[in-house]
Amino acid sequence: MKTEISTLPNSKKNVYITRWKSIIEGANPWGIFVMGSTFVLMIGAVYLAYILQNDFTQFNLDRSNTTIGSFFMNLALGLFAFKALFFVFVTYKYFRYKAIPSVSDEKLPTCTVIVPAYNEGKQVYDTLMSLAKSDFPKEKLQLLSIDDGSQDDTWHWMKEAKKVLGDAVTIFQQPKNMGKRHALYRGFNEGTGAVFVTVDSDSIVRPDTLRNLVTPFVTNEKCGAVAGNIRVLNNKKALLPKMLDVSFVMSFEFVRSAESTLNSVLCTPGALAAYRRTAVFDCLDEWINQTFMGQPSDIGEDRAMTNMILKQGFHVLFQRNAYAYTNVPEKYRGLYKMFIRWGRSNVRENIQMSKYVFKNFREGSKLGARLLFVSQSLKIIMSYPFLLFMLFFIVMHPLLFLSSTLASILILSTFPVLFYAKRYNFSESVWAYSYSILYTFGLFWITPYAIATANRRGWLTRGLSEKK
Repeated sequence: MKTEISTLPNSKKNVYITRWKSIIEGANPWGIFVMGSTFVLMIGAVYLAYILQNDFTQFNLDRSNTTIGSFFMNLALGLFAFKALFFVFVTYKYFRYKAIPSVSDEKLPTCTVIVPAYNEGKQVYDTLMSLAKSDFPKEKLQLLSIDDGSQDDTWHWMKEAKKVLGDAVTIFQQPKNMGKRHALYRGFNEGTGAVFVTVDSDSIVRPDTLRNLVTPFVTNEKCGAVAGNIRVLNNKKALLPKMLDVSFVMSFEFVRSAESTLNSVLCTPGALAAYRRTAVFDCLDEWINQTFMGQPSDIGEDRAMTNMILKQGFHVLFQRNAYAYTNVPEKYRGLYKMFIRWGRSNVRENIQMSKYVFKNFREGSKLGARLLFVSQSLKIIMSYPFLLFMLFFIVMHPLLFLSSTLASILILSTFPVLFYAKRYNFSESVWAYSYSILYTFGLFWITPYAIATANRRGWLTRGLSEKK
């Protein structure tokens, strides 16, 4: 290795050394162990798959000789072909995406920023401070923060922010904990801006975030909502946030970029989103009174609002240049609870979307929105069949399952690694491999469980213990 490095030009040699130095210095012993184990597992799996290739061929032949097995294999091949073609389509759309540069101060619309907070402690203070530092005309900016009946010192820190910012921020306190949707509802009714921006109370924004986020409303009169670009704030503290940061970059900068070219971003994230005032008030009563199986909806308020705005015929876009950095769970318990909440919301809103997406819900092309809906729905519909197949595979051929699954992860996760490395840096990109293993073996049950419990209420991650 020394000989190879010494033959490189000085500039490339420095880059090479710097990359690996950053990996070594940025990793703790546990991180090194996890990353090392990840590569040992995948490389071992590739070798094992090579040894067992005859067994795998025989397994496929055995399955193809039965009616059920043949049907399932053909179904799997069909789905794989669809997903492969869909990936090519999304990749093509990604390369056609361009973020809209900010318009001048004179053209920026009046903007109300709403920050709901529950048991957030000092973080809400930091959030409000970052928003107050925004490069946005002060006379056009209204900053509201609502304490949703917190049980900790959140209200104290909101008052501290008020002392510093004065009239630049207005704070409210709900009489009791009523849920994030009701806190936002109060903000919508108190706000006076032509555009509403929602920001989670555990998020930090860049100075140019707000102006970049609301610009599409000026340049596109059909724009009803805009999704911001979410990165992980606490990715230096633990391994899970490091993994999630790579996942977020793929979800936002790749997937939502493609969705934006189709004018059909499916979810504007609670951490950072913007909505046209008229679009909000045209669905506000339906949104606040939304129910699922007879129960009030207290989760998925962001996906629900997006769905209702799409249904009105508006475009929903993504601004890659509007960044927010948000805290994510650092432990497995918090992670799976967050995913369960997202999964339940996804099930509910896909059902709602099915009621209008194949109708003439807006002018212009609707094919992109329909393809996105079909892709989302297939993940839900096929979750149980593939879970049963996976369990059957594990019981009948555990070594074949392990080797083929890990080898597939090595191949498929290389794209997120390369994408993140190209967009940001190489040293953090390799966490995509570890995250894929964690998701495949530790979170595979989320979607089936979310489907089975889609009618359950509860935020799951808003308690004091979660914050600690």
